[in-house]
Amino acid sequence: MNGCGNAFAIFDARDHGGTMQLTPAQIKTIVETSACDQIMAIESTPDNTDAFMRIWNANGEEVSACGNGTRAVAWWLMEEAKTDAVTVRTKAGELLASRVGDHLICVDMGQPRLGWEEIPLSERMDTRGIDIKVGPIDAPVLSMPGAVNMGNPHAVFFVEDVEQIAVQSIGSLLEHHPLFLQGANIGFAQVRSRDEIRLRVWERGAGLTRACGTGACAALVACHRRGLTGRKARLILDGGELLIEWRKTDDHVLMTGPVKWEYEGEAQGV
Repeated sequence: MNGCGNAFAIFDARDHGGTMQLTPAQIKTIVETSACDQIMAIESTPDNTDAFMRIWNANGEEVSACGNGTRAVAWWLMEEAKTDAVTVRTKAGELLASRVGDHLICVDMGQPRLGWEEIPLSERMDTRGIDIKVGPIDAPVLSMPGAVNMGNPHAVFFVEDVEQIAVQSIGSLLEHHPLFLQGANIGFAQVRSRDEIRLRVWERGAGLTRACGTGACAALVACHRRGLTGRKARLILDGGELLIEWRKTDDHVLMTGPVKWEYEGEAQGV
């Protein structure tokens, strides 16, 4: 499946022991044969949620959250149960998803974590603009990105023209900056208006993808905290559009976007 062009290989492990573990070699084979950005496993859960979603990046790292992947898995579960709402458990917590149109899913991504120790950073600082510079120290090309944790850590640079940014070289350079204790996704946000943001994201462990759901959520939060946008905006990514709202009533971030079913098959030797 894919969400805004963000491609996933999704395995249903519920009838095969209920859980799934993959070796780095298996992950490499899956990524190469399916051309996916990330791998998901739908697992059984003993609680009142509909399923547990396990997530691996293309580099073999297991991660806690994936916004576009959550929409894809939620749609699958809704189709299966013939319902319009499901709860998906992840390592980042429970996520409530609802159907809002044909192949259009809204996920409540919960509250953003904004404290320096919640990102987490190696030093105490104001996360509205953290101390990272790219280029000459006295005249940096980029500086002071906002930091937001949306189940995974993000640093969002505010740029004038995202098409002129060397996302791959800068993203790979900063992904494991010493300030990020767990690494970070590196976003580049161009604010076009109070309700529109053009965004590209270098994803930790996956590289430059066509869309990043948690990155879109982080970008809206970071931009609003800097007074650049309202609490709701359309995010334009390489693979499509997401509608993100940082709800004032409960501080939750809502992400709405499309999902697409590509094909299915039977896994061999996994």
